[in-house]
Amino acid sequence: MAVVTQFVVVREGVEKMTFTSKKEADAYDKMLDIADNLIPFLSKSDLGLEEVNIEKLAFFLAENKEDLQVLLKGGSLEKKVAVKKTAKKSEEKAEK
Repeated sequence: MAVVTQFVVVREGVEKMTFTSKKEADAYDKMLDIADNLIPFLSKSDLGLEEVNIEKLAFFLAENKEDLQVLLKGGSLEKKVAVKKTAKKSEEKAEK
């Protein structure tokens, strides 16, 4: 018999997602924490967004926190993509 270990992220009694690694479950849980913290912040805006849209926006920002951090620091996502491509080419050369 095979034993399968699963990590379940539960919020307010509701099962949100199941993972096979603790690291992935912790990362998802942290992303949900960030989204939960963004909702009151976004609700204070004068954008007139409905609650559903505020939740979607908070979830999107939390999912893309690395890109958001680059932008908030005055960086450009185009530069970030260029750096990744350069790093990937360097790795390919090193493998050969």
